Amino acid sequence: MKSLRLMSLVVLMSLCTVAFAQHDAQQSVAQSDAQRAFDQLKTLAGTWQGKPTADPPVKDMGNVSMQITMRVTSRGNALVHEMQEAGTPLDATKYDHPVTMLYVDSDRLNLIHYCDAGNRPHMVGKLSPDGKKVEFDFVDLSGGNGYGHMYHAVFTFIDANHHMEDWTYMMPGDHLMNGHFDLQRTQ
Repeated sequence: MKSLRLMSLVVLMSLCTVAFAQHDAQQSVAQSDAQRAFDQLKTLAGTWQGKPTADPPVKDMGNVSMQITMRVTSRGNALVHEMQEAGTPLDATKYDHPVTMLYVDSDRLNLIHYCDAGNRPHMVGKLSPDGKKVEFDFVDLSGGNGYGHMYHAVFTFIDANHHMEDWTYMMPGDHLMNGHFDLQRTQ
């Protein structure tokens, strides 16, 4: 009886392995535009640093250096994007530390931004025809909107060690604030 259960378990595990292999093979043959854009974003995994600029300008922003860390997780199915002022500890009670998750669901490249404003804007992205930009447009918002929310994002690929990020924040009263990050790879 034990050997029958063991044999059943081995057969089940083998079927799961075959199913994963077939699924991976099918994905590589018919890769969606969303998956191509996501694969391009995954090349940004690493640590990046640069000085931000804002429009309208923000006082003393030129003295700040930002660090962006990106890592691929969940068997390659998610990309975690973390932003903080360079040199600050990871202490959410004192410092901003927004986290953004990127993933593909069906034929949509999704971005969920876990904002320090206490909300979670959802955006959907598309790869530009030349493959040098991924642009995300706002879809919906979870959580409160008393302080505004992230509204738009663009990732521009320059080379393996240089990219730019542009983030648009919708302030209360529908006033837009744009943040530009010119980033160099540090790791």
